[in-house]
Amino acid sequence: MNELRFDDRVVIITGAGRGIGRAHARLLAERGAAVVVGDLGARTDGSGVDSDHPAEDVAAEIVSAGGHAVACTADVSTEEGANSLVETAVSSFGHLDSIVNNAGIIRTAHFIEVPDEEFQRHLDVHYFGSLRLCRAAWPHLVKSGSGRIVNTISQAMLGNPMMTHYGSSKGAVFGLTRNLALEGLESGITVNAIAPGAGTRMAEAAGDGLSDEILNYMRTSLTPEHVAPVVAYLLHPSNTVTGEVLNAAGGGVNRLAFVNTTGIADPNLTLETVASRFDEIMAITPDAIPQVISAEPAAVS
Repeated sequence: MNELRFDDRVVIITGAGRGIGRAHARLLAERGAAVVVGDLGARTDGSGVDSDHPAEDVAAEIVSAGGHAVACTADVSTEEGANSLVETAVSSFGHLDSIVNNAGIIRTAHFIEVPDEEFQRHLDVHYFGSLRLCRAAWPHLVKSGSGRIVNTISQAMLGNPMMTHYGSSKGAVFGLTRNLALEGLESGITVNAIAPGAGTRMAEAAGDGLSDEILNYMRTSLTPEHVAPVVAYLLHPSNTVTGEVLNAAGGGVNRLAFVNTTGIADPNLTLETVASRFDEIMAITPDAIPQVISAEPAAVS
C-alpha cells in the first residue's frame, strides 16, 4: 500500500500541546499536513491555566523537524476561541481541510459531590468546544470538498465510576458526531469519533476512577502514538466512512457500534408481555442491525 500523505492539507488540533493531541500533530506533520497546534495550557481539571506554553513548544518541534505548524492559545470553549483557531489556520496556510476536537478536562468525583458549575465546565470544553469549532470551521470544510472531522469521546460515556460529569459530556459529543455526520453527507464532510486509551496526564488525573492495575497498564503499554494513526486515517481524504466511533488503545482498534436488536412485535402489547419476553427484547442475535449513517433518513424515536 502506498504511504498515506497529507500534503497541502491543513488541520486544526485542539489540546495538541501534550499527550494524545501532540502525537496527532506530530504524525500529521510528518506526513505533510500543515498543523494548527491549539492548546490553552489549561490544568487537567479546567480550573485554570498553567504557566507553560505547550502549543508553542509542539509547533516549534514540528518546524524544527522540517514541518509546517503554528501555535494558537485560544480558549476553544468560547465562540471567540473557536473563531480564532479557524482564523489562524486560514491566515497562516490559506485554507482549512480538517479538525480534531481533542481538548479535554477531567476530575473524578462522586455524582452528588459535583456542582452544576463543574458539569457546565465539562460541557463547555468537551461538547460546546467541539460544537463551536465545528461550526466555525464548517464553511471552510465545505469549500475543501473533502472536509474531515474527528471528535474525541470516551468509553466513560457508557459508565465509569466517579465520572458522571465527564462521561455525560462525552456522550453529548457522541450525539454531536452522529448528527453532524448526517449534515455533512451533501458536502462530502465526514464526521467520526475516537474513544482513545493512553497513559497521559489526563489518565493520571482520572486515577480515582480507575484501578491501580489499569493505571499501571496504561502507563506502560498504552501510548499516545498508538492512537494517532487511527485519527490520521479518519482524516485522510481516502476514508469515506462517517458517523462511526473507533476505540483505539495500545495498538488495538475496533468499532464501537450501537445496534437495534430484533426484539418483539406485538400489537396487543401488555406490561406482562414485556416482562415475560424481556430476554427476547434484550438478546443480541446475528440479526441485530448496526446504526449506520447513510443518505436515508433514520426514524426519530
